Amino acid sequence: MAKSMKLAGLKSVENAHDESVWTATWVPATGSRPPLLLTGSLDETVKVWRPDELDLVRTNTGHCLGVVSVAAHPSGVIAASAALDSFVRVFDVDTNATIATLESPPSEVWQMQFDPKVTLIGTTLAVAGGGSASIKLWDTATWRLVATLSIPRPEGSKPSDKSGSKKFVLSVAWSPDGRRLACGSMDGTISVFDVARAKFLRHLEGHYMPVRSLVFSPERDSRKLYSASDDGHVHIHDVEGKAIIGAMSGHTGWVLSVDVSPDGEAIATGSSDKTVRLWDFKMRAAIQVMSNHTDQVWAVAFRPGGRGGRLASVSDDKSISLYHCS
Repeated sequence: MAKSMKLAGLKSVENAHDESVWTATWVPATGSRPPLLLTGSLDETVKVWRPDELDLVRTNTGHCLGVVSVAAHPSGVIAASAALDSFVRVFDVDTNATIATLESPPSEVWQMQFDPKVTLIGTTLAVAGGGSASIKLWDTATWRLVATLSIPRPEGSKPSDKSGSKKFVLSVAWSPDGRRLACGSMDGTISVFDVARAKFLRHLEGHYMPVRSLVFSPERDSRKLYSASDDGHVHIHDVEGKAIIGAMSGHTGWVLSVDVSPDGEAIATGSSDKTVRLWDFKMRAAIQVMSNHTDQVWAVAFRPGGRGGRLASVSDDKSISLYHCS
């Protein structure tokens, strides 16, 4: 049996931001620089960090409310930040030049992710549409809104019913082949869409509280989706069926974030219980608990590919922690 992954603390930066740090993602390496870490905060800024020392490269301003999501294009050249002001700012990672500003109605911009497939003609940015009960798709060649993938209303409900508000969409994830999008809602349901046909496929059920984070396993043809919920559980779903393949529990609070290692073997979670946990998928169990943070952990992010695994976590305690994965 293969040895399980282990985490070792590398570096922590206290007061990395002036307020709670709500979001983090890795920017892939380019030909001229290594991967970088992006963080977004209630302090309205996005910061760019150089591993492994977590040296601050730049502080990006431009939002007038807290930053709820950051996303990096698979090319590593551009990234996007979304804030409670309902604006998405798209920028050049290395120069911080603004490339586009995408405006949405209030409360309709939450998590974002770029289509993982890199094409020469551009790609698509998926945005969890909050109160619109949909995923919004923006074309990165034109920065126009090209599709809205709406969650169907329950059978027999009238447009005036408030049931739609429970489908407030918080989280979004692309399948590695770009064919499927999943989104997690406030009521605990997960909705799966066929991207090419812009068609709703199915609901995945099992959670009964908000699903704040989703991630597909990284295999090219992956059907496996991990979800993290305020109900304290991480579920593993087959998105082409309806079945829950497995469930993992151990956190003593909300599970706010989930990510999967580049080899697909390990899962990391961050929680309101102030811990980061590392899980072994085959054992369905937590194999390590990291207690670096003193407040809830809003995001965990594995560095994609490359030599020497890294995991980053960010928290309401305003700090960033970086771990070595072996």
